Formats: sequence, structure tokens, C-alpha cells
Amino acid sequence: MIQRIQTVYLAISMILLSIVTTGSEIVRFVGKEHFYTFNSFGLYKGQVGNEDQLEKMASYPFYISLIALVLFMFVTLMGYKNLKRQLKLARTSFYVYLILVIAVVTYTMIGSSYVGEDGTKRELGPGFFLFVSGLPFAFLGNLAIKRDKALIDSLNRLR
Repeated sequence: MIQRIQTVYLAISMILLSIVTTGSEIVRFVGKEHFYTFNSFGLYKGQVGNEDQLEKMASYPFYISLIALVLFMFVTLMGYKNLKRQLKLARTSFYVYLILVIAVVTYTMIGSSYVGEDGTKRELGPGFFLFVSGLPFAFLGNLAIKRDKALIDSLNRLR
């Protein structure tokens, strides 16, 4: 199982998602007096110049969906004995991941109007880049599983 390249791709994707789950900042909206930061636990408000005092504005259970996606990718990774089922699980996990990325990008684009302060500018955090950079690895894992399945099917035709 460890020799197959899809194990590496899916493991990298799971590690990147796990780092985002720890609470790294995804996006920050900076206004004149306040800043608003969004991480996997929710939306927080703070004073510009005073980074230590954060007040919770809204709680989004985004970390639950990230943990569920990591566990689903782990189940996909451990389903290596049945390639047909593993391919279905890999496709499903990729599409769920894609939907989550689209949701985060949409929130990043329209989030400044949600915080309610005019003149805010958007700053992308390291969590955003880690979250988005895991998507190509999930896609590459999906392609590698498909190649393995095609190889096994071609060997079965020879028998």
C-alpha cells in the first residue's frame, strides 16, 4: 500500500487539511478601527493595533467539515484492496473538497460585506493557501487510483 503514489498524494492532502484544522488564519478583513479574522473555528473581531484581544463574532463549524473530509480521505486510502470502491470514494472526496474550496473562496470574496464595516481590505492567510494547495493533491490521488484500476483491468483481459 505504501509503495503506491496515491498514498503519498492523499497523505499530503490530509496533512494540509489537518494543519488548517488547527486554527490557522484563512482570511483577514482589515478596517480602519477593527479587523476581522476567519479561521476554521469561526469569525473573530479585534482592535487594530491590539492583536491579543479577540472577540468571537460568529461560530462556524468549518473544522467539523475539515475533520470529516480528512477521515473520509483516510477511509479512501485504506480501501486499497477494492479499487472500484476506492475510485468512487476518491472521486467523492475530491468533489466534496472542491465544493469546500469554492465555498471558502466565495466567502473570501463577499466576506467584507458580511462583517459590516465599510472600507475593509482582504488579506489571505496561510490557512487559505494550505487549504487550496491540498486540492491538486486530491486530484492527483484520484488520477493515480484510476491508472491503477486501468492497469489491473488490462491484466485481467490478458488472463
